[in-house]
Parts: sequence; structure tokens; C-alpha cells
Amino acid sequence: MRYLAAVVQLTTTSDPEASLARAEELVAGAAERGARLVALPENVSFMGPEEEKRKLAEPIEGAGFRRLSRLAKEQRVFLLGGTLPEKGSTPDRAFNTSTLWSPEGELVARYRKIHLFDISLGEGATHRESSSVEPGREPVIAETPLGRIGMSVCYDLRFGGLYRALTRAGAEILTVPAAFTVPTGRDHWEVLLRARAIENQCWVLAPAQFGENTDKRRTYGRSMIIDPWGTIVAECSDRTGVVLADLDRAMLEDVRGRLPSLRHRRLRA
Repeated sequence: MRYLAAVVQLTTTSDPEASLARAEELVAGAAERGARLVALPENVSFMGPEEEKRKLAEPIEGAGFRRLSRLAKEQRVFLLGGTLPEKGSTPDRAFNTSTLWSPEGELVARYRKIHLFDISLGEGATHRESSSVEPGREPVIAETPLGRIGMSVCYDLRFGGLYRALTRAGAEILTVPAAFTVPTGRDHWEVLLRARAIENQCWVLAPAQFGENTDKRRTYGRSMIIDPWGTIVAECSDRTGVVLADLDRAMLEDVRGRLPSLRHRRLRA
């Protein structure tokens, strides 16, 4: 099987309506170009103060999630909806939830970000995600006609054990919607993404936020698609937009056949 996939690069702001409208425009453009799988970045509707983001948290049946469902159905694509804030178990924290929708608008899978970004690096990169986000607990594989999709979000990228678990469960495609900071993106984004593709022999779709989201938050961008050999086959420049690439199952099977490292594992880690 061979088909076009797309990753969308956004500069989401504190205006949810404008941010979602831009996302819809770019998804429609990707679908018009023939994409069957389109991936949006983390925080697709809102980048701003955490207390404001918590106010936007909703159940999976809420308006924001329904809007993603309609978008997938209207454009007849499998849509990875980046992330939206989903109501948590307490009012003071929400899940950072990535969803996958079918071309019929049905919810295929929901993944709640497990690893939370609590760091202080300078250069505007000081965050304490755990103050407002409730962590998820379970890896998620989405079964689709396009392949088995292992879901993750942003900071998860640093935790190789999650991707090993996804690959052991049959993942062929790894999704990494993200909002990487400039200093970490500059030095680590591409390196980590290519490593996850190589060590797991999977396609990697990494849609990202780019630019000045708020006066206190800048994100790195460079959204990309990487093949199972670790080669970047499509990459966004420093602007909002979309890039597409062919995902070829035969290539994945060829790489895994010629270099069967997944079968050579001795440890479960």
C-alpha cells in the first residue's frame, strides 16, 4: 500500500477560532493535494496562559473535538487532531489529548500525553506542564486501513521506552504532534525524531508549532516526515504550511526484512 500523508505546521495563538480556522484551511489544502492521512500539531486550538487553557478543557464529546470530527469527514481524510485540552479528573488539571478521526468522522483512537514538560532552560523555555496537565497512563495504537499508528505527543519523544512499547504492539507509523521550544528544537528535534524512526523502523509524522505563538512563547517548527530508514523525506520551512510525502508499506517491510533489528532484541526495554 502506498498513499500520501501530510503534516501541518501552525502558529497557534491565544485566539481559538482563528487558530482552528487556519488549521482547517491547511487540512483542506492537504486533502485537495491527495493526502489520505493529515496530522496537526500539539495545542492546535490555543497557545497561551495555562489557566486560560484549562478553561477550554472539554469532554471528548465537546465542541472542539466535534469540530475535528467534522473536518475529517468533510475532507474525507484520516485526521490526527494534534492535541486539545480534555477535562481531567479534577478541575485544576486537564489531559493533553491527541485524537485520530476516520474519514467518516468517527473517533478511531484517543491518546493522553504521558510525559509532562517540566523544565527551565532559559531562552523563554521555562515550563511546568504538570501544574495544569494530568498525565495519561497508557500507550495507544490506532488500527487503521493505512497501517497501525502509534500515538505520542511532544515531550514523549525523549522517552524511547514508549516507542518500544508501541513497536512491540505492532506500530508501523509513529505520530509526534509537538510544540518544541526553540533551544530544544534547534539541538534535539531532528536528532530524536530520526532516532525513533531508525530504532523502531517506522514512518514518523511530526507536525509542529512554529514561530511566535505569544509574547512569551516561541516554537521551533521544522515539521517533518521521516521514513523507516531514518531519512527525512519532507520538511516544512520556517513558516506555516503543509508538506506531503508518500508512505509506502513495501519500503517499511523491505527495511525490516533487510535489517531485522526488531527481531534481534534481547531485552524487553
